[in-house]
Amino acid sequence: MRILLAEDDTLLGDGLRAGLRQLGFLVDWVRDGEAAERELRTQTHAAAVLDLGLPLKDGMEVLAALRRDGITVPVLVLTARDALPDRIRGLDLGADDYVIKPVDLHELAARLRALVRRSHGQPQEKLIAQDVTLDPAARSVEQRGSPVVLSGREFDLLHALMLNAGRVLSREQLEQHLYSWGQEVESNTIEVHIHHLRRKLGPGLIQTVRGIGYMLLREAPKA
Repeated sequence: MRILLAEDDTLLGDGLRAGLRQLGFLVDWVRDGEAAERELRTQTHAAAVLDLGLPLKDGMEVLAALRRDGITVPVLVLTARDALPDRIRGLDLGADDYVIKPVDLHELAARLRALVRRSHGQPQEKLIAQDVTLDPAARSVEQRGSPVVLSGREFDLLHALMLNAGRVLSREQLEQHLYSWGQEVESNTIEVHIHHLRRKLGPGLIQTVRGIGYMLLREAPKA
C-alpha cells in the first residue's frame, strides 16, 4: 500500500517512514505543503498522512485545495494542533481522520488501513474474493482456509486488485501501487507477478482485459 507522508520534522518523518515501511507500507515522504499537493495531484497514493504546520503551504490550505478540485484520496491529518476549532476545521475541510501527535505507530497503521478500506467501499477488515481471503493487517492470504505464501510484491499486487475487485487496473496503475520513488520497475514486472499469482491461486481469479490491464473477479466465472 503506497502512501504519501507530508512532514517537515526530519526526525519524526524519518521515524514514521521507517516504521510504516516495516509494517508493509510504501512511503513517499515530502517536507513541504507545495510538494504534498503536487504529489497528491499527479501520483497514485492509497492515502496521505498530512501535517498541518508545513512550510511553503499550510496543510489546511493543501487539504482545502485538493477537496475543492475533487481529489478524494483519503487524508489522515497528523498534527500537534490539538485545539477543538482546529480539529473541527480540519474535518470540515475534508480530512478523513484527525490524529494528535504523538501517535502509536501500530494505531496509525490501523487507521490508514481503515481509511483505505472505506474509500474502496470495503467495510470488513479482511478482503474476500471467490475462495481467497486477504488480511491486510497480518499481510497474510488464505485460500479455502489454507495459507498461501506470497512474496511482498505479490501480496501488494493482490491487495490492490482485491481492493478494486470488478474494476480494471492498467499496468501503470498497478506499478504506482507497488513502487515508491526511486524503485526501478522492469518492463514486464506486473506480468511476471500476475503469472505467479495465477500459479498459486488458480487462473480464474485475475482476468486479463486485453489492451487495458487486469481485473480481479469477486465471483468465480460461471461455467
